[in-house]
Amino acid sequence: MAFAFVFPGQGSQSVGMLGALAAADATVRATFDEASAVLGYDLWKLASAGPEEELNATARTQPALLTAGVATWRCWRARGGAEPAVVCGHSLGEFTALVCAESLEFRAAVALVRFRGEVMQEAVPAGSGAMAAILGLEDAEVEAACREAAAGGDAGSVVEAANFNSPGQVVIAGESAAVARAIDAARRRGAKRAVMLPVSVPSHSTLMRGAAERLRGRLSAVGLKAPRLRYVSAVDAGTHTEPADIRDLLVRQLSSPVRWTDTVRTLIDSGVEEIIECGPGRVLTGLNRRIERRAGLEFLALEDPASLEAALTATREDNHA
Repeated sequence: MAFAFVFPGQGSQSVGMLGALAAADATVRATFDEASAVLGYDLWKLASAGPEEELNATARTQPALLTAGVATWRCWRARGGAEPAVVCGHSLGEFTALVCAESLEFRAAVALVRFRGEVMQEAVPAGSGAMAAILGLEDAEVEAACREAAAGGDAGSVVEAANFNSPGQVVIAGESAAVARAIDAARRRGAKRAVMLPVSVPSHSTLMRGAAERLRGRLSAVGLKAPRLRYVSAVDAGTHTEPADIRDLLVRQLSSPVRWTDTVRTLIDSGVEEIIECGPGRVLTGLNRRIERRAGLEFLALEDPASLEAALTATREDNHA
């Protein structure tokens, strides 16, 4: 049975993440120590003890989640876990997927995603950007609410769909006032819920184009190889193999929507029957279950010894069925 590994992005971090797995496997601490040597501060201490506000700062969150995903992957492989048929990630998780597919070297990726977080935070003045989750509307209705809100503000007002996470769950991003207007417009269209998210960086909107160009410059100096595993990008839900193509995707990604619904359906349509979330939390597993409910699919998450053992058992039984 073919299975895929998917790697989470920002929003999956929490103080104490991977604590149980670290207690059971020294690989976790060793991976965080490797990242700490690049960053110049104790990343494990931050991830395990906080403070939460510091862990949630974009330039710290991104290396923490990348490292958590790679540490979990290393635990999986050390325990004899099989290689997945395909890897992909949600936003920041794409970098983790590329490390695990041996396209991007881990230490280089740690420095790269710290830089990515820094340029994202610097792209807009503090407090001027926002993101919001819109629940219970069709994608087209959310996009219409964004157009209405953008037209209702000053010239050049920006609010756009940023994450197509699952049917009925779309995250929007843009200028704070425009996002607030889009929330009102979505509610008028019948949204079940429309709420601001506790972030100030309007990720995956055109406000990130400046940050994306700065990332392009940094990426040009980073070595990339063809992925050893099949890699599907959530930018376009397509398979990509060429390093130059992947570099361009990682730049485009910053100011383009995350097409997670399409990406998961691509995995399933290509024959994947198990999707395993690799890293802290179960955010993607919840989304994946809402995206596709057909019989025979299994959605798992790796974040502690028990879930790791359950996934190892499941994949071994499937391969010997």
